[in-house]
Amino acid sequence: MASTDTTPKTPGTGKADDLAGLEAGLDALDSVQIRRTPFREVLLKKVFPPLLAVALVLVVWQVLVWAKVTDEYKLPAPSAVWDSLTTMWLEGTLLEVLWTSVSRALLGFLLALAIGTPLGLLVSRVSFVRAAIGPILSGLQSLPSVAWVAPAVLWLGLNDSMMFAVILLGAVPSIANGLVSGVDQVPPLYLRAGQTLGATGLKGAWYIVMPAALPGYLAGLKQGWAFSWRSLMAAEIIASSPELGLGLGQLLENGRNDFDMPGIFLAIILILIVGIAIDLLIFSPLERAVLRRRGLLTKG
Repeated sequence: MASTDTTPKTPGTGKADDLAGLEAGLDALDSVQIRRTPFREVLLKKVFPPLLAVALVLVVWQVLVWAKVTDEYKLPAPSAVWDSLTTMWLEGTLLEVLWTSVSRALLGFLLALAIGTPLGLLVSRVSFVRAAIGPILSGLQSLPSVAWVAPAVLWLGLNDSMMFAVILLGAVPSIANGLVSGVDQVPPLYLRAGQTLGATGLKGAWYIVMPAALPGYLAGLKQGWAFSWRSLMAAEIIASSPELGLGLGQLLENGRNDFDMPGIFLAIILILIVGIAIDLLIFSPLERAVLRRRGLLTKG
């Protein structure tokens, strides 16, 4: 026969046990530990895959060259591109070219950040301003940046001011719209709680709106950087001039003018590397920090 439990239970013991179990579960959730990813795991999961992808691209590239799928002047061998890179390094022009473009892009992006952030807050918080210029910002964001090069040259001439104007016109709408999108996703309860605690006006924007809208704002910053970089490359290609110095865009255009296909491939690869490096060094750490603060990242 199956035995039955006849132990008398104190009234309320079941509820106490349930509450104790619930409290233990909540404590377990709060005690999630953030651990540092081992170096070996970083190599296997983050470093090895992109290196493998690059190696595969190089192998396919070399195979296409060996197979002579097209003329050599149209598709140079990887070794020819490497020779161009080596030549620039030995001549001392490689770092100069990189710095010319990267410094312009970063300064232009910082200017766009200083303009786009308050503009985005204004559009997101003032309904009249949103109705007036919200559609214009969306339209400017979809307008190709290359369209601004010609009027910028006529307005400002062939100088760095023209470059920065093109960058601003390309990046500011993306940053502002990213912040507007982030603010729109902030729960109204946060805003009401902030108002109750006295966080209104600039205080509310700084302590409530901006932290809550951070994920959308960060996405807008990434897109703003992409627009800054692409806008600069378009300006350097179209408005190349000795007075502007040699940047990556000018390097690409010079390769086209000289029928130097290895130089063209080298310029394209350098432009790609800079874009990837900025994302890995700046935006990826920022994203991980935001996710970690919100409890969405349990690995360091």
